[in-house]
Formats: sequence, structure tokens, C-alpha cells
Amino acid sequence: MDYALAKRSKLAEVRAGRVSVDEVCDADPYLLRAAQFHGLGSEQACPVCRKEQVTLVSWIFGKSLGRASGSARTPAEITRLAARTGEFSVHVVEVCRTCRWNHLIRSYVAGLVPAAEPHRRAAK
Repeated sequence: MDYALAKRSKLAEVRAGRVSVDEVCDADPYLLRAAQFHGLGSEQACPVCRKEQVTLVSWIFGKSLGRASGSARTPAEITRLAARTGEFSVHVVEVCRTCRWNHLIRSYVAGLVPAAEPHRRAAK
């Protein structure tokens, strides 16, 4: 799922003064560290401060991940997990390490999809 419309709406509210910059530039220290160590650089400038390119951080969630659920992972780690783990969701957040802007931009499902059980004939 793509969250571009929600992002545009939030930025329009900031520019119109209905939402303060402090309300949208509120990334916590854990997210900022995840951006530093697990993030993927992008070519897109921060839509709020325009001082640096946003970093994309991917968070993984799912029962099949065990204790890894709820952690940030690099794209390479997600690919490896998807090849050997059951279905899980990935949430990609863009974050600016300068002004602390952050927004969910995309989510998707990864991992091995369980094989469908064959249809059984009803006993007559």
C-alpha cells in the first residue's frame, strides 16, 4: 500500500499552518538510530527542511519472525528473511535525520506464502 496521499495531505496541513512542524518532525531516537544503521539513502530531499535526503527505514512485523518482529532491517536482510520465513509485513518509513521528519510511505507483505491445502472430496 502506498501512503503518498496521506503524506501530501499532512504536508499541506503543515504549509497551511494547521499542523506545527514540531508535530510532524518528532522521530524518536530509536527511529533515528535505525535510520543510521539500517536505513537506505534516497534521492528525495526532506519535504520539510530540504537540508538532506530522507533515509528509508524498513520495519518488519509478523508471528513467523519471532523476536525479530518489530525491528528495523536492511533490504538485503528482508530479502533473506523472505526466502526462508513465513509471511510477514514490511513498513517503510522515510526519516530526515536533520529535522526529524518521519512518515510511513509504503507497506507490503513478504515471506513464504503457505501452500494451499488440496481440496478434499466430501465423503458420500
